[in-house]
Amino acid sequence: MILVIDIGNTNIVLGIYRNRELLHHFRLSTSRQSTVDEYGVLIHNLFTMSGIRIHDIENVIMSSVVPPMVHVVEDMCIKYIGKQPMIVGPGIKTGLNLKYENPREVGADRIVNAVAAVEIYHGPLVVVDFGTATTFDCIDSKCNYLGGAIVPGIGIATEALYKRASKLPRIELEKPKKVIGRNTVHAMQAGIIFGYAGQVDGIVGRIKEEMQAPSLKVVATGGLADLIASEAKSIDEVNPLLTLEGLRIIYERNC
Repeated sequence: MILVIDIGNTNIVLGIYRNRELLHHFRLSTSRQSTVDEYGVLIHNLFTMSGIRIHDIENVIMSSVVPPMVHVVEDMCIKYIGKQPMIVGPGIKTGLNLKYENPREVGADRIVNAVAAVEIYHGPLVVVDFGTATTFDCIDSKCNYLGGAIVPGIGIATEALYKRASKLPRIELEKPKKVIGRNTVHAMQAGIIFGYAGQVDGIVGRIKEEMQAPSLKVVATGGLADLIASEAKSIDEVNPLLTLEGLRIIYERNC
């Protein structure tokens, strides 16, 4: 079995694979204050509850967009799992041809998502990842990674409304029944949910024009993908485990 770990700004997502079968996946909060031992205890408890034996983990691969967390999670893997993790970064074989001006600037999560999307869906396509930031990653028909767009995430926008507008409350992200809200909470929910759906459709439309690929596939991933995909007309498929699949594929290409 292999353990795949994706370290994001908000969550750390883990998956356990036996060959190509995802047996279990877990989601932890990303905490820069947590220690190697605290994460070790969490991992041990999750494994125990799921019937996973530590010594059955043969290898570990991880990606991160939070540099301070890399050493913490890496040391946790060494101390509690007994494995030196493979880390997605320069020198790792991905199979992608990066057309970015400076490939080192591309976040590891975006590369991992693109690898999985190309393997599963082929190009041309766009991957929309609803994370702390919402990212759009574009791959052409020859499976070249072209780049994309980055916008503030839904959570960031929602929290900004609460913090910067004194009379607006903190709200839960739920889809309202109508776009015309009859109270403040529903009005905010309508603005966030329908606004982001419109944003996705608008950006994807411009990408299709720029790539001259009107029929390209649009794949959504991330924690809020289902919520927005239900309203965004441009999204063709939702794959919430795309990043984990990408990590597994990269591991196989580097074994």
